[in-house]
Amino acid sequence: MEHKSYTFLELKQKLVNYCVYQDRCHQEVEQKMRDYLLIPEAKEEILLYLMRENYLNEERFTRSYIRGKFYMKSWGRNKIRNHLKFKGVPEKLINSCFDEIDNDDYHKTLTKLYQNYESKITGLQGYQKKSKTIKYLLSKGFEYEEIVEAIKDMEEGSE
Repeated sequence: MEHKSYTFLELKQKLVNYCVYQDRCHQEVEQKMRDYLLIPEAKEEILLYLMRENYLNEERFTRSYIRGKFYMKSWGRNKIRNHLKFKGVPEKLINSCFDEIDNDDYHKTLTKLYQNYESKITGLQGYQKKSKTIKYLLSKGFEYEEIVEAIKDMEEGSE
């Protein structure tokens, strides 16, 4: 595979554009730099530049990632946390950024997902539907305690 060669300034601009297009974490930017086969000194200088000029901001990335995955894809905290850990974001930063998700919104989303999924299941006993729906919500990253609480609230509301 042939690589096109770029000057240092061209590469720096390419990485600025990469970060401007969408918030990135350090790991993604470092991977991009590995693709360009940069020497360590150049990598370091570009990374420092990106952070100094605020093109690369781990907290902003984490907050935007959390908002996007929750409000767009309806992921629960566990799934979001695991994906961020996989991207090399520190646990402490992840925990401090979870205030991006409003607790009421979290509960409403969980309840809505539960009702939608459960209503689509046919041909099963009540407890089987409930069990299958809980499994589904766990796979979406919601905490078991939250799921049980939402079920309890729904059952109390329907009485």
